[in-house]
Amino acid sequence: MDPAALRSEFPVLERVAYMNAGTDGPLPAAAVRAAREELDGALHAGRAGSHFERRFALQVQLREGYARVMGCDVGDVALTTSTSEGIGTVMAGMGLGPGDEIVSSDQEHPGLIGPLKAARERGADVRLVPFEELANAVRATTTLVACSHVGWVSGQLAPAELAELDVPVILDGAQGSGAVPVDVKALKCAVYSAAGQKWLCGADGTGMLYVAPEWRDRFQVVAPSYVCFEDTTKGLESPYKADARRYDTPSLSREAVALSLAALTVLESHGLDAIHTRARELSSELTARLQAAGRTIAPRAQTTLVSWEDPEPEAARDRLAEAGVVVRFLPGTQLVRASVGAWNDEQDLERLLDAL
Repeated sequence: MDPAALRSEFPVLERVAYMNAGTDGPLPAAAVRAAREELDGALHAGRAGSHFERRFALQVQLREGYARVMGCDVGDVALTTSTSEGIGTVMAGMGLGPGDEIVSSDQEHPGLIGPLKAARERGADVRLVPFEELANAVRATTTLVACSHVGWVSGQLAPAELAELDVPVILDGAQGSGAVPVDVKALKCAVYSAAGQKWLCGADGTGMLYVAPEWRDRFQVVAPSYVCFEDTTKGLESPYKADARRYDTPSLSREAVALSLAALTVLESHGLDAIHTRARELSSELTARLQAAGRTIAPRAQTTLVSWEDPEPEAARDRLAEAGVVVRFLPGTQLVRASVGAWNDEQDLERLLDAL
């Protein structure tokens, strides 16, 4: 991979050191062009038959791309609007309630906290444990484990032992897909839900949901729409699609899908494996340099998130922004978080360190 060539795909990097892909990734110029072309097509041709044919054709390609990212068969992928929608869809379809016990961590994102809270309000028991203790916390009464693959606070990895459990595991992959190698079959998870707009640099309102084939019929379709049916002509007897497409979100815009597909194409053209490796190397370098400067780093693994303690994290975020460094602070903590991508370079790291 040519780091300079990858960097040149992202115009924002000409102005700022952008390290916020854990929220929204930088947009490649090619992706914005693709979205504009689709909008222009609809503008001049209208939105009738060919418009919908184009929408669905783009969705086929995006689904194939997301399957490559997660290392699974294309039939195991549903298209969603976000990580949160995917997790919420599946957990609602499990019918969790009295007698069910869910194990999760005490460092989860609100996108997972929401479905956990809803399950508890329906009578399920939710136990929150330290991230590194997730596998050890499972007992005979546990129905489900739901947690992050990569922790959003500091970049810890879910325990590898989760793959050996006899209960279903739902992984929040918001900080996984596009950031680190993902092989859902090796993870042996029942569900992996991730975002299109973060590390894959796609459009807001796009995401992916992997559902393992052996679990597909155990998750009820809770809000089926037109796109979920194999045949819509049979009224209440209309059958759902046989694969994970039964969980598709009702509607994705043509331009959003085109943007996410083009962004993924850009990344794949530079090699996802190489992108993963470079991002982790830069993150490790930033970690070492922050530690050398006397900063306390939150526990992390070989991922792309680097969080450090600051007595005034919001003020630190603002000070860095004034210096042209885009990071975020984590509300409710004393942490500032940098999301380091392969598109960053050593000068970005220098800029951050100098601004601190």
